[in-house]
Amino acid sequence: MGPLSPARTLRLWGPRSLGVALGVFMTIGFLLLDAPHLLPGPQLRQPLAPSLRPALPSCPPRQRLVFLKTHKSGSSSVLSLLHRYGDRHGLRFALPARYQFGYPRLFQASRVKGYRPQTGGTQLPFHILCHHMRFNLKEVLQVMPSDSFFFSIVRDPAALARSAFSYYKSTSSAFRKSPSLAAFLANPRAFYRPGARGDHYARNLLWFDFGLPFPPEKRAKRGNLHPPRDPDPLQLQVFPSGAGPRAQTLNPNALIHPVSTVADHRSQISSPASFDLGSSSFIQWGLAWLDSVFDLVMVAEYFDESLVLLADALCWGLDDVVGFMHNAQAGRKQDLSTFSNTGLTAEDQQLTARARAWNNLDWALYVHFNRSLWARIEKYGQHRLQTAVAELRARREALAKHCLAGGEASDPKYITDRRFRPFQFGSAKVLGYILRSGLSPQDQEECERLATPELQYKDKLDAKQFPPTVSLPLKTSRPLSP
Repeated sequence: MGPLSPARTLRLWGPRSLGVALGVFMTIGFLLLDAPHLLPGPQLRQPLAPSLRPALPSCPPRQRLVFLKTHKSGSSSVLSLLHRYGDRHGLRFALPARYQFGYPRLFQASRVKGYRPQTGGTQLPFHILCHHMRFNLKEVLQVMPSDSFFFSIVRDPAALARSAFSYYKSTSSAFRKSPSLAAFLANPRAFYRPGARGDHYARNLLWFDFGLPFPPEKRAKRGNLHPPRDPDPLQLQVFPSGAGPRAQTLNPNALIHPVSTVADHRSQISSPASFDLGSSSFIQWGLAWLDSVFDLVMVAEYFDESLVLLADALCWGLDDVVGFMHNAQAGRKQDLSTFSNTGLTAEDQQLTARARAWNNLDWALYVHFNRSLWARIEKYGQHRLQTAVAELRARREALAKHCLAGGEASDPKYITDRRFRPFQFGSAKVLGYILRSGLSPQDQEECERLATPELQYKDKLDAKQFPPTVSLPLKTSRPLSP
């Protein structure tokens, strides 16, 4: 399996040899469970571009995955490739009863369809957990093994704010009261109320999705600290040294951070009175905790580069991560710039600066994971990455020409097949796909996988894992009288 990443080391290894042996045993066990699913899925009749998957992979593909699907960050496109991969390989998804795991409440294992830990029977293992949730590690580990690959995606808060304002205009009370995003960012506290319905969409949405605690809101009138109302009493989970995969639940109001001790090789919980929840120390503590949990955090502005690194980390072929963009809004650029303000008007530059300042926690997240992504790119090799990205884009373009009418996304008003018409929400149109006619049955199946929106694909997987039972009519010895 190669060297353990720091995140997996924290989840699996302790200082004692027993912990090491247990971690190795669990890893081998999960690989054996996955063995029946390593068969290749259906391929297009004649590949439109060569795959970068080696003939004999040097490592087994990772098939225990936890993807934190953050909002308005390109996560629907990642979800699409996970749906396709799991569908091809016969993997079991941890599915919500509807389409989200009780969001905006913290994730609870009991919300996973088919999760029955107290029945006394054998619980079939889940391979992929990937639908919208507010991250709650302790409960996630009730469903998924601790050696799963944890990953997520972040986006520049300025770009995210533009998308969120359009999409959640009718959902967030702050956005609904504001005539425009520029007006909102010019004086956000005139519209935003902590704890108001839907207002988690209006500030630090990424930080919220990651399940991190928030510093108390300062109220200017009285000068006192007023913590925002939360749909859940928030808790954090950290891994004390030597605790293995078991998470310890801690109250963030205690201002905690782990400090190792020599006596028992475990961590003590320190609560220094000077620890300020609004300080950079608090932010760095949250980022360090995320680093200890997540194996990879993708960056939306470097989406294709992130996909190549994801395929490499999972030991997947490049074809496994090639797909179409999903849940994209009409009239918006798909290739987003990151830190550069080149080409922006003075008004746009001001809006960008205000959005980043208002979403200061998200901006800290973004800067941190943008930096870690580029450190990973340097290790992977920039020339090697450029070659793989060019191959991925060529393959995507070839698939679009082969599968799609017009070779690109379509306005939803032209999509008559309900299987491919994306859910429309917010003020902007959400684009979808129309398949070309005349595809072979094999190509039709693969192109349908590529074009199916997330809600319809979730329903398809649900029906596959939980087929509806059909009750047969009772047999009678003679026909009933009319």
